[in-house]
Amino acid sequence: MKWFIITTVFFSILFISNSIYSYIFRSVSEVNLNQKNEVYQDSFYDLSALSIDGKDIDFKNFKGKKVLIVNVASECGYTDQYDDLQYLHRKYSNRLAILGFPSNNFGKQEPGSNIKILDFCKSNFGVEFQMFEKIEVIGEKTHPVYKWLTSSNLNGWNDKSPKWNFYKYLVDQNGNLSKVLASSINPRDPIITDFIESD
Repeated sequence: MKWFIITTVFFSILFISNSIYSYIFRSVSEVNLNQKNEVYQDSFYDLSALSIDGKDIDFKNFKGKKVLIVNVASECGYTDQYDDLQYLHRKYSNRLAILGFPSNNFGKQEPGSNIKILDFCKSNFGVEFQMFEKIEVIGEKTHPVYKWLTSSNLNGWNDKSPKWNFYKYLVDQNGNLSKVLASSINPRDPIITDFIESD
């Protein structure tokens, strides 16, 4: 009886742990056109942000392209995804804009300055896609870009904030938020490449 109870408790904990892992690292959210709120006011193209070298980037520059937005970190287990993001940039730069936002929100895994972050990205992964200054992606000081991404009143349907570094948001060529992807979903995953290649 004792071993039965121990075994039951063990597998219960294992099940709960796997469920939490799946929620945090494997979750995928997609827009449901039947549930989309068409009353939202703010356009994706009204947004802007400072690049990692201090230049103001107007999101109107991305009209007509699909956009992949990701919160990045230099000391994360997913940091190697920089290489995959750069692969996408080189292959699809004519139809895709990748926007990298360094953030120290999760595990304090992006402690460096903007200069150090940029040097790290270029020297280790040859990053050429658009990088922005370090920001907050959760909490009271959330950057306006991430407020738009995580508020259904602004984007039309999604309230899901990043759960970890390298969380991904996909915006279509018309400025509509289309998908929200967990950290473990690699940038080369068909979920992403099919989205890029679709009309």
